[in-house]
Amino acid sequence: MEQVKPTRMELMKTKAQIKLAEQGRDLLREKMDALIQEFFKILSTVSASRDELDAISRSADLALLVAQAVDDPVTIRSASFATRRAITVDITGKNIMGVPVPVIEKKRVSKSMLERGYGVIATSGRIDETAERFEAELDLLIELAETETAMRRLGGEIQRNRRRVNALEQVLIPELKSQAKFIKNAIEEREREDLFRLKKVKRILERKKKAQKEKAAKKTQGMG
Repeated sequence: MEQVKPTRMELMKTKAQIKLAEQGRDLLREKMDALIQEFFKILSTVSASRDELDAISRSADLALLVAQAVDDPVTIRSASFATRRAITVDITGKNIMGVPVPVIEKKRVSKSMLERGYGVIATSGRIDETAERFEAELDLLIELAETETAMRRLGGEIQRNRRRVNALEQVLIPELKSQAKFIKNAIEEREREDLFRLKKVKRILERKKKAQKEKAAKKTQGMG
């Protein structure tokens, strides 16, 4: 506070800074509220997709166990090699309240029996069912990759906004208000001192004036 100039100009400047900081805090709060709404929208989707993924994963594992128990291991291995291929995805982006999030565009993993690349006659329906369920699991995993990444980025931005709001609300604004109070008190104290000096000067002048009048009156009486 010692470096702060206790002037009316400085007080006006500090009050303007307080107003600007409060406006910034309010805007950040509004943005954070909007981000939280978007976050929970995605969270509900992610939660439902995770439940669905758990169910599909258990179903796929069960189908594979049944196929392994009944079908020839060589046939299962051949079918798995035939269906092995790279999955191509195109990743673009979009903004949610200024936060960049990915958008994954892909070709659907799920295929028909003829598209999988293994001999239809040589394989059983159990192998087809296993392939179908694992393809569905992959489709959902890719969808979850997009939504969960978006959710994490929104969550990170919410935390950053919360830290900024806290910094403004708990540090900067109180410091500026304390500074404004210090300046105001210093100005008022100086004005009281100035007023006291003015009154003191006024009393001195009045005493001098009274003494001059008394002196003039005595001089007049002496002349009489």
